Amino acid sequence: MPDNQTDNHFDLIIIGGGLAGASLACALKHASLKIAVVEAYPLNTDSQPSYDDRTVALSYGSRCIFDSMGLWPLLEPYAEAIETIHISDRGHFGVTRLTKQQEEVEALGYVLENRNIGQQLYADLETAEDISLFCPAVLSTLKQDAKRVSVEVSVGAQAQTLTASLLVAADGNNSKVMKLMAIGSSQKDYRQVALITNITPGKKHDNVAYERFTDTGPLAFLPMKENRCSVVWTLTAQQAEYLYALDETDFLQQLQQRFGYRLGQFKKVGVRQLYPLFLQSATQMVHGRVAILGNAAHSVHPVAGQGFNLALRDIALLSELIVDNSRAGKDIGAPSLLQNYASLREDDIKRVYRFTDALVTTFSNNIKAVAHLRSLSLLLVDVLPDLKHRLAIQSMGLNTGSGHYMTRLNRGMPL
Repeated sequence: MPDNQTDNHFDLIIIGGGLAGASLACALKHASLKIAVVEAYPLNTDSQPSYDDRTVALSYGSRCIFDSMGLWPLLEPYAEAIETIHISDRGHFGVTRLTKQQEEVEALGYVLENRNIGQQLYADLETAEDISLFCPAVLSTLKQDAKRVSVEVSVGAQAQTLTASLLVAADGNNSKVMKLMAIGSSQKDYRQVALITNITPGKKHDNVAYERFTDTGPLAFLPMKENRCSVVWTLTAQQAEYLYALDETDFLQQLQQRFGYRLGQFKKVGVRQLYPLFLQSATQMVHGRVAILGNAAHSVHPVAGQGFNLALRDIALLSELIVDNSRAGKDIGAPSLLQNYASLREDDIKRVYRFTDALVTTFSNNIKAVAHLRSLSLLLVDVLPDLKHRLAIQSMGLNTGSGHYMTRLNRGMPL
């Protein structure tokens, strides 16, 4: 990366250098654009929320996007394949299994630790001549007119003004950009908390991802490297606090009782973390010369591992539109480009909202009639190939239904 002190006019400013912001920068690395990445947290610290101990369930479609960006060879050594998805409802008979063989793919998805993804993204950005990193840097003001966007950022004690044709907000669900621009968001509080940890099971996980629905919400076990499993346990706030405070032995006992012995006796548990769960949607994805993507635009329940995959599809489309306008000598911050981005992403985002919200609503209660319906639904999905395929396509991020635009990166083609 070049010295960022010399010239503070850029083609593109990306606010937020987490997984989404860094992925967009990597996607545009060879686009002959001058790019600034502004990140508030020092890299390689636990305070950077994108790069903590959480994992990402990367869909097969997202793997295609990273492959097209030339990044998959860097990420693959850290990825554990999901070859089977086992969906069940605790205490009821219905079960659905999705397999890579049925879908004729190498894997249904992959599990990677956030920290490893972040390290590889930044290793790739280090080789880019046209990308400047301002980190740690705090965004303080944002102004725009018909021709450009201007921001003031504080790097240490020094304030700098950066200008660009386009600004992208990738600064998470508590977005400073949205606050400065008075862009609102709608939020649905699920009144649930995700307890996230890693465990070592007694048996081999055999690359199976388990989604087990319980009366408090879903309990997911995702296969990781070194025969570990990433656990996402949805709970009420009171239950989460209680389980968080338990010692390792008591916690494993409670988790074992909830999940069962399909993976044998649980041996070891890692650090536990708690995250409140909500559905959040920005009231607009573009404003003048500003585009919003990732968690800043939409935060969803982790029930089906859709969050970062949704962000990558934002990135795949926006980077394609930017590159096409740039090659044609057109303004990359033009309102027509940004409106096109917002309208083309609308169907996919709404579909994921409906999918995750329906799963949470249907599978997070103890009403007997609903429980019987859930069991029947899981059984039907398992025996009806078309239904099962549609569920697999949604899970793999390959939904190409009406109105869903397939980008070049989605299709395995370079920008």
